[in-house]
Amino acid sequence: MRKPRIAMLVLSLCALPVALLHAQSNASKPMELDHTTVFVRDIQKSGDFYAKVLGLERIADPFKDGRHIWFRTGPHTQLHVVGGAAEATTNDIEVHMAFRVASVPNFTAHLDQLHVPYRNLKGDGNTSVRADGVHQIYFQDPDGYWIEVNDDRF
Repeated sequence: MRKPRIAMLVLSLCALPVALLHAQSNASKPMELDHTTVFVRDIQKSGDFYAKVLGLERIADPFKDGRHIWFRTGPHTQLHVVGGAAEATTNDIEVHMAFRVASVPNFTAHLDQLHVPYRNLKGDGNTSVRADGVHQIYFQDPDGYWIEVNDDRF
């Protein structure tokens, strides 16, 4: 009767260093962005904007309350659109979310078809070129959130 208990104790003590090593390796994993959220007035209008203008894939949200729409923005990132805002946001253009596309000219043609106005960072033209050579444009969603789209240089 005592042998099974002793064997179980020895087995547990042997597993402890492995468990501690695993916990330490997870603790040193770099932090990654999980999601960002925009708080909007008209959930349907904003949901349509992010689906049609940005082409984001809608994914299931756990709330199912009509106040949330979730979109996939990358392999492990999401955009959460949450309804209920009383007014639009008034952020400076420097406060924005950014997306990469294969071709900024192709994307601006898409925006032109949808009659979505866009500009460069300074507001004195349509496109900008960053110091690292990346082309970029800026536009706003229906609630005034700024969005940057740039060419995929990574």
